[in-house]
Amino acid sequence: MTRLKLSSVELCAGAGGQALGIEQGGFRHEALVEIDAHCRNTLRLNRPEWNVVEGDQSDLGRFSGVPYRGIDLLAGGLPCPPFSVAGKQLGEGDERNLFPDAIRIIDETRPQAVMIENVRGFLGAVFSDYRQHIKNQLSKLGYTTDWHLFNASDFGVPQLRPRVVIVAIRKEISDLFEWPTTMPTNAPTVGEALFEMMNANDWKGALAWKKRADEIAPTIVGGSKKHGGPDLGPTRAKKAWASLGVDGMGIANEPPSSDFVGMPRLTVPMVARLQGFPEDWKFSGKKTPAYRQVGNAFPPPVAAAVSEKIAVAITSRRQIQVVA
Repeated sequence: MTRLKLSSVELCAGAGGQALGIEQGGFRHEALVEIDAHCRNTLRLNRPEWNVVEGDQSDLGRFSGVPYRGIDLLAGGLPCPPFSVAGKQLGEGDERNLFPDAIRIIDETRPQAVMIENVRGFLGAVFSDYRQHIKNQLSKLGYTTDWHLFNASDFGVPQLRPRVVIVAIRKEISDLFEWPTTMPTNAPTVGEALFEMMNANDWKGALAWKKRADEIAPTIVGGSKKHGGPDLGPTRAKKAWASLGVDGMGIANEPPSSDFVGMPRLTVPMVARLQGFPEDWKFSGKKTPAYRQVGNAFPPPVAAAVSEKIAVAITSRRQIQVVA
Protein backbone atom coordinates (compact mmCIF):
# COMPACT_ATOMS: atom_id res chain seq x y z
CA MET A 1 0.00 0.00 0.00
CA THR A 2 1.34 3.45 -0.90
CA ARG A 3 1.89 5.52 2.20
CA LEU A 4 0.57 9.01 2.86
CA LYS A 5 -1.72 9.12 -0.17
CA LEU A 6 -4.99 9.25 1.76
CA SER A 7 -6.27 12.40 3.46
CA SER A 8 -7.54 12.81 7.02
CA VAL A 9 -8.82 15.34 9.53
CA GLU A 10 -8.60 14.65 13.25
CA LEU A 11 -10.79 16.15 15.98
CA CYS A 12 -9.59 16.47 19.60
CA ALA A 13 -6.12 15.45 18.49
CA GLY A 14 -4.45 15.73 21.91
CA ALA A 15 -0.71 15.13 21.93
CA GLY A 16 -0.77 13.11 18.72
CA GLY A 17 -1.11 9.46 19.74
CA GLN A 18 -3.93 8.73 17.34
CA ALA A 19 -2.57 11.18 14.74
CA LEU A 20 0.81 9.45 14.73
CA GLY A 21 -0.81 6.03 14.37
CA ILE A 22 -3.03 7.24 11.53
CA GLU A 23 0.02 8.68 9.80
CA GLN A 24 1.71 5.30 10.15
CA GLY A 25 -1.46 3.72 8.75
CA GLY A 26 -1.07 5.57 5.45
CA PHE A 27 -2.79 8.96 5.84
CA ARG A 28 -1.66 12.56 5.62
CA HIS A 29 -3.37 15.05 7.92
CA GLU A 30 -5.15 18.00 6.34
CA ALA A 31 -6.04 19.44 9.76
CA LEU A 32 -5.83 18.55 13.45
CA VAL A 33 -8.21 20.32 15.84
CA GLU A 34 -7.15 20.69 19.48
CA ILE A 35 -8.17 23.02 22.31
CA ASP A 36 -5.18 22.56 24.64
CA ALA A 37 -2.20 24.85 23.98
CA HIS A 38 0.38 22.38 25.28
CA CYS A 39 -0.99 19.67 22.98
CA ARG A 40 -0.96 22.01 19.99
CA ASN A 41 2.64 22.91 20.78
CA THR A 42 3.52 19.21 20.96
CA LEU A 43 1.94 18.53 17.57
CA ARG A 44 3.82 21.43 15.98
CA LEU A 45 7.07 20.49 17.73
CA ASN A 46 7.03 17.02 16.21
CA ARG A 47 5.36 17.76 12.88
CA PRO A 48 5.87 21.43 11.90
CA GLU A 49 4.17 20.75 8.56
CA TRP A 50 0.86 19.72 10.16
CA ASN A 51 -2.04 22.16 10.02
CA VAL A 52 -2.92 22.41 13.72
CA VAL A 53 -6.20 24.26 14.34
CA GLU A 54 -7.19 25.78 17.66
CA GLY A 55 -10.56 24.66 18.96
CA ASP A 56 -12.92 26.82 21.03
CA GLN A 57 -14.21 26.03 24.53
CA SER A 58 -16.09 22.99 23.25
CA ASP A 59 -13.16 22.13 20.98
CA LEU A 60 -15.39 21.67 17.94
CA GLY A 61 -18.21 24.20 18.13
CA ARG A 62 -16.73 26.72 15.70
CA PHE A 63 -14.86 24.23 13.52
CA SER A 64 -16.34 23.80 10.05
CA GLY A 65 -15.64 20.69 8.05
CA VAL A 66 -16.87 22.23 4.80
CA PRO A 67 -13.37 23.12 3.49
CA TYR A 68 -12.38 19.48 3.95
CA ARG A 69 -15.31 17.90 2.17
CA GLY A 70 -14.30 14.72 0.40
CA ILE A 71 -11.47 13.67 2.74
CA ASP A 72 -10.80 9.98 3.13
CA LEU A 73 -10.88 9.74 6.94
CA LEU A 74 -12.36 11.77 9.78
CA ALA A 75 -10.86 10.67 13.11
CA GLY A 76 -11.22 11.81 16.67
CA GLY A 77 -10.50 11.07 20.30
CA LEU A 78 -13.71 12.54 21.70
CA PRO A 79 -13.75 13.41 25.44
CA CYS A 80 -14.09 10.33 27.65
CA PRO A 81 -15.68 11.72 30.86
CA PRO A 82 -19.31 11.50 29.61
CA PHE A 83 -18.91 7.71 29.35
CA SER A 84 -16.19 6.90 31.89
CA VAL A 85 -17.04 4.70 34.87
CA ALA A 86 -14.81 7.03 36.88
CA GLY A 87 -17.32 9.85 36.30
CA LYS A 88 -21.09 10.29 36.53
CA GLN A 89 -21.69 8.67 33.12
CA LEU A 90 -24.08 11.37 31.98
CA GLY A 91 -23.50 10.44 28.34
CA GLU A 92 -25.50 12.62 25.98
CA GLY A 93 -26.50 14.79 28.94
CA ASP A 94 -22.88 15.74 29.65
CA GLU A 95 -21.84 19.14 28.29
CA ARG A 96 -18.53 17.55 27.28
CA ASN A 97 -20.24 15.10 24.93
CA LEU A 98 -19.01 16.04 21.46
CA PHE A 99 -20.74 13.33 19.43
CA PRO A 100 -23.34 15.82 18.08
CA ASP A 101 -20.54 18.10 16.85
CA ALA A 102 -18.69 15.14 15.39
CA ILE A 103 -21.74 13.98 13.44
CA ARG A 104 -22.26 17.52 12.13
CA ILE A 105 -18.65 17.55 10.90
CA ILE A 106 -19.06 14.10 9.35
CA ASP A 107 -22.04 15.47 7.45
CA GLU A 108 -19.97 18.45 6.32
CA THR A 109 -16.91 16.45 5.25
CA ARG A 110 -18.57 13.23 4.00
CA PRO A 111 -15.40 11.15 4.41
CA GLN A 112 -14.96 7.60 3.17
CA ALA A 113 -14.54 6.46 6.75
CA VAL A 114 -14.77 7.63 10.35
CA MET A 115 -12.65 6.44 13.29
CA ILE A 116 -13.47 7.55 16.84
CA GLU A 117 -11.78 6.39 20.04
CA ASN A 118 -13.42 6.34 23.46
CA VAL A 119 -13.37 4.56 26.82
CA ARG A 120 -14.71 1.10 27.58
CA GLY A 121 -17.64 2.69 29.45
CA PHE A 122 -19.12 3.70 26.09
CA LEU A 123 -20.21 0.05 25.71
CA GLY A 124 -22.13 0.06 28.99
CA ALA A 125 -25.76 -1.06 28.98
CA VAL A 126 -26.81 2.40 30.13
CA PHE A 127 -25.70 3.83 26.76
CA SER A 128 -27.35 1.18 24.56
CA ASP A 129 -30.00 3.57 23.25
CA TYR A 130 -27.47 6.31 22.62
CA ARG A 131 -25.19 3.95 20.67
CA GLN A 132 -28.15 2.99 18.49
CA HIS A 133 -28.98 6.68 18.05
CA ILE A 134 -25.46 7.35 16.79
CA LYS A 135 -25.65 4.34 14.50
CA ASN A 136 -28.97 5.52 13.06
CA GLN A 137 -27.68 9.04 12.41
CA LEU A 138 -24.61 7.73 10.62
CA SER A 139 -26.73 5.30 8.61
CA LYS A 140 -28.79 8.19 7.31
CA LEU A 141 -25.53 9.78 6.16
CA GLY A 142 -24.60 6.63 4.29
CA TYR A 143 -22.39 4.77 6.74
CA THR A 144 -22.25 1.29 8.22
CA THR A 145 -21.09 1.61 11.84
CA ASP A 146 -19.54 -0.85 14.25
CA TRP A 147 -17.31 -0.74 17.33
CA HIS A 148 -14.72 -2.96 18.91
CA LEU A 149 -13.04 -3.12 22.31
CA PHE A 150 -9.25 -3.43 22.07
CA ASN A 151 -6.57 -3.82 24.72
CA ALA A 152 -3.40 -1.93 23.83
CA SER A 153 -1.34 -4.92 24.98
CA ASP A 154 -2.77 -6.91 22.05
CA PHE A 155 -0.70 -4.69 19.74
CA GLY A 156 2.63 -4.81 21.57
CA VAL A 157 1.99 -1.91 23.97
CA PRO A 158 3.18 -2.84 27.51
CA GLN A 159 -0.09 -1.70 29.07
CA LEU A 160 -3.62 -3.12 29.28
CA ARG A 161 -5.49 0.09 28.36
CA PRO A 162 -8.89 -1.08 27.08
CA ARG A 163 -10.33 1.32 24.51
CA VAL A 164 -13.35 1.31 22.23
CA VAL A 165 -12.78 2.16 18.58
CA ILE A 166 -15.85 3.16 16.58
CA VAL A 167 -15.51 2.79 12.81
CA ALA A 168 -18.07 4.02 10.28
CA ILE A 169 -17.49 3.12 6.63
CA ARG A 170 -19.34 4.26 3.54
CA LYS A 171 -21.89 1.53 2.85
CA GLU A 172 -20.54 0.85 -0.63
CA ILE A 173 -17.13 -0.18 0.79
CA SER A 174 -18.12 -1.52 4.20
CA ASP A 175 -17.71 -5.13 3.06
CA LEU A 176 -14.02 -4.40 2.36
CA PHE A 177 -13.24 -3.45 5.95
CA GLU A 178 -12.16 -5.92 8.59
CA TRP A 179 -10.95 -5.34 12.13
CA PRO A 180 -7.25 -5.91 12.81
CA THR A 181 -6.20 -9.09 14.54
CA THR A 182 -4.08 -9.06 17.67
CA MET A 183 -0.36 -9.76 17.61
CA PRO A 184 0.64 -13.41 18.11
CA THR A 185 3.20 -12.57 20.81
CA ASN A 186 2.73 -11.07 24.26
CA ALA A 187 3.50 -7.40 24.91
CA PRO A 188 6.69 -6.75 26.87
CA THR A 189 6.44 -6.38 30.63
CA VAL A 190 7.06 -3.08 32.40
CA GLY A 191 10.47 -4.37 33.45
CA GLU A 192 11.41 -5.37 29.92
CA ALA A 193 10.15 -2.11 28.43
CA LEU A 194 11.76 0.23 30.94
CA PHE A 195 14.91 -1.54 32.18
CA GLU A 196 17.25 0.40 29.92
CA MET A 197 15.70 3.73 30.95
CA MET A 198 15.66 2.80 34.65
CA ASN A 199 19.34 1.86 34.39
CA ALA A 200 20.37 5.05 32.57
CA ASN A 201 22.29 6.27 35.66
CA ASP A 202 23.69 2.80 36.50
CA TRP A 203 21.16 2.19 39.27
CA LYS A 204 22.39 -0.75 41.36
CA GLY A 205 18.85 -1.99 41.92
CA ALA A 206 17.80 -1.96 38.26
CA LEU A 207 18.10 -5.68 37.58
CA ALA A 208 16.21 -6.67 40.73
CA TRP A 209 13.52 -4.11 39.83
CA LYS A 210 13.21 -5.55 36.31
CA LYS A 211 12.52 -9.00 37.74
CA ARG A 212 9.83 -7.58 40.03
CA ALA A 213 8.14 -5.54 37.28
CA ASP A 214 7.22 -8.70 35.37
CA GLU A 215 3.70 -7.76 34.21
CA ILE A 216 2.29 -5.27 31.73
CA ALA A 217 1.32 -1.89 33.16
CA PRO A 218 -2.06 -0.98 34.60
CA THR A 219 -4.01 1.55 32.57
CA ILE A 220 -2.22 4.90 32.71
CA VAL A 221 -4.46 7.84 33.55
CA GLY A 222 -3.82 11.39 32.47
CA GLY A 223 -5.55 13.26 35.24
CA SER A 224 -7.47 16.51 35.09
CA LYS A 225 -6.47 20.15 35.02
CA LYS A 226 -8.72 20.61 38.05
CA HIS A 227 -6.44 18.48 40.21
CA GLY A 228 -2.86 18.87 41.42
CA GLY A 229 0.38 17.46 40.09
CA PRO A 230 0.83 14.22 38.16
CA ASP A 231 0.48 10.79 39.71
CA LEU A 232 -0.43 7.35 38.45
CA GLY A 233 -4.07 7.37 39.44
CA PRO A 234 -6.37 6.55 42.36
CA THR A 235 -5.47 4.36 45.33
CA ARG A 236 -6.20 1.05 43.62
CA ALA A 237 -4.03 1.99 40.66
CA LYS A 238 -1.19 3.03 42.94
CA LYS A 239 -1.36 -0.36 44.67
CA ALA A 240 -1.13 -2.09 41.30
CA TRP A 241 1.93 -0.02 40.43
CA ALA A 242 3.47 -0.77 43.83
CA SER A 243 3.18 -4.50 43.11
CA LEU A 244 5.45 -3.82 40.12
CA GLY A 245 7.92 -1.89 42.24
CA VAL A 246 6.81 1.55 41.05
CA ASP A 247 5.98 4.49 43.32
CA GLY A 248 2.79 5.89 41.81
CA MET A 249 2.57 8.98 44.02
CA GLY A 250 4.22 11.19 41.43
CA ILE A 251 6.39 11.48 38.33
CA ALA A 252 10.18 11.78 38.56
CA ASN A 253 12.34 14.28 36.73
CA GLU A 254 15.15 11.78 36.17
CA PRO A 255 15.75 8.02 36.35
CA PRO A 256 17.05 6.65 39.68
CA SER A 257 20.61 7.54 40.68
CA SER A 258 23.19 4.77 41.06
CA ASP A 259 22.73 4.55 44.84
CA PHE A 260 18.93 5.02 44.89
CA VAL A 261 17.11 2.87 47.45
CA GLY A 262 13.35 2.18 47.38
CA MET A 263 10.66 2.16 44.70
CA PRO A 264 11.43 4.42 41.74
CA ARG A 265 8.95 6.73 40.09
CA LEU A 266 8.42 6.83 36.35
CA THR A 267 9.59 9.76 34.23
CA VAL A 268 7.49 11.26 31.43
CA PRO A 269 9.60 9.47 28.74
CA MET A 270 9.03 6.19 30.58
CA VAL A 271 5.27 6.71 30.60
CA ALA A 272 5.42 7.63 26.92
CA ARG A 273 7.14 4.32 26.17
CA LEU A 274 4.41 2.47 28.07
CA GLN A 275 1.87 4.28 25.85
CA GLY A 276 3.57 3.09 22.67
CA PHE A 277 5.08 6.43 21.59
CA PRO A 278 8.36 6.29 19.63
CA GLU A 279 11.51 7.55 21.33
CA ASP A 280 11.75 10.68 19.16
CA TRP A 281 8.26 12.00 20.01
CA LYS A 282 8.68 14.99 22.34
CA PHE A 283 6.09 16.62 24.64
CA SER A 284 5.76 20.36 25.14
CA GLY A 285 5.60 21.94 28.59
CA LYS A 286 6.82 21.11 32.07
CA LYS A 287 6.37 17.78 33.83
CA THR A 288 2.72 18.07 34.83
CA PRO A 289 1.24 19.13 31.45
CA ALA A 290 3.60 16.77 29.63
CA TYR A 291 2.48 13.82 31.76
CA ARG A 292 -1.18 14.68 31.25
CA GLN A 293 -0.66 14.72 27.49
CA VAL A 294 0.92 11.28 27.59
CA GLY A 295 -1.59 9.84 30.04
CA ASN A 296 -4.60 10.93 27.98
CA ALA A 297 -3.21 9.66 24.67
CA PHE A 298 -4.44 6.87 22.43
CA PRO A 299 -1.53 4.42 21.89
CA PRO A 300 -0.17 4.91 18.36
CA PRO A 301 0.19 1.16 17.59
CA VAL A 302 -3.54 0.60 18.12
CA ALA A 303 -4.46 3.59 15.95
CA ALA A 304 -2.05 2.38 13.29
CA ALA A 305 -3.53 -1.14 13.25
CA VAL A 306 -7.11 0.09 12.78
CA SER A 307 -6.30 2.88 10.32
CA GLU A 308 -4.27 0.49 8.15
CA LYS A 309 -7.38 -1.67 7.75
CA ILE A 310 -9.44 1.41 6.88
CA ALA A 311 -6.83 2.41 4.29
CA VAL A 312 -6.97 -1.07 2.77
CA ALA A 313 -10.75 -0.82 2.40
CA ILE A 314 -10.58 2.60 0.74
CA THR A 315 -7.72 1.77 -1.63
CA SER A 316 -9.18 -1.63 -2.52
CA ARG A 317 -12.38 0.05 -3.62
CA ARG A 318 -10.44 2.48 -5.81
CA GLN A 319 -8.43 -0.33 -7.38
CA ILE A 320 -11.65 -2.17 -8.21
CA GLN A 321 -13.04 0.99 -9.84
CA VAL A 322 -9.87 1.45 -11.91
CA VAL A 323 -10.00 -2.14 -13.16
CA ALA A 324 -13.69 -1.80 -13.98
